[in-house]
Parts: sequence; structure tokens; C-alpha cells
Amino acid sequence: MVGTIVHQLTRSMTPEEVKAAGMEAYFVDHTAGVFPTFASGTPWTAATMQVSGDTIADLTEDMAAEQKARKTYDNILRLSDDPDVNNAIRWLREREIVHFQRFGEGLRLTTDRLNQKNVYAFNPSYDK
Repeated sequence: MVGTIVHQLTRSMTPEEVKAAGMEAYFVDHTAGVFPTFASGTPWTAATMQVSGDTIADLTEDMAAEQKARKTYDNILRLSDDPDVNNAIRWLREREIVHFQRFGEGLRLTTDRLNQKNVYAFNPSYDK
């Protein structure tokens, strides 16, 4: 959705507007196409995804990812003055909050089902 918003906002920019926005390097490579990058300009890669195979570690990582996304949307809202963009970003932000809550419930259910003597919440399917 964010990529679509960016495309809609930039697809009709003139060369002068591209230069004034400091988007020349991006425009040269991608025109107004959406190329997923971090705000720093680093291209997105699946290598940034974290999966360990341990339910507790993975749910905790998922919760952290949702909070990082929420923070990004908060920062976009601080910078944007476009009501249509802000409405879409607020919806995405709300979705991140709900995901965080559901992952938290999953983590609680997982740890509740572990043996009560399992103080450090290790994964009993691997460590018996």
C-alpha cells in the first residue's frame, strides 16, 4: 500500500519537481516505479527477515517487527500533510497494532502451555 501511495504521488512529477525533491538518482533507475527500499535508500531484501525455528524467539521477533512498522507509520504521519495519505497510513498503523496484539496473545498461549518448571521458556520440542 505504501508503494502504491508513493507511485500515486510521484507518477506525474515533472523533471523540475523530481530535481527539487532530490529524487534524481531514484528517478534515473526507476522512473516513478515502486522499488522497495528502506528510507536510507538501501534496497529491501528478504535477508532482513528473521526466522529461527523457535516459536518463542520467532513470535518475539514478529512483535518487534510490528512495533518497528508502527514507528515508521508514526514518522510518516509526522511528515505528511496530505489527508488521503494520512488516512491510509493510519489504517496501516492500526493494522500493525492489531498484529502486535495477536502475536502477543500467541506468545502468551505458547508460554502458558510450556511445563511450569520451564523457567527459561526453552523450546521443549528440541530440548528435552
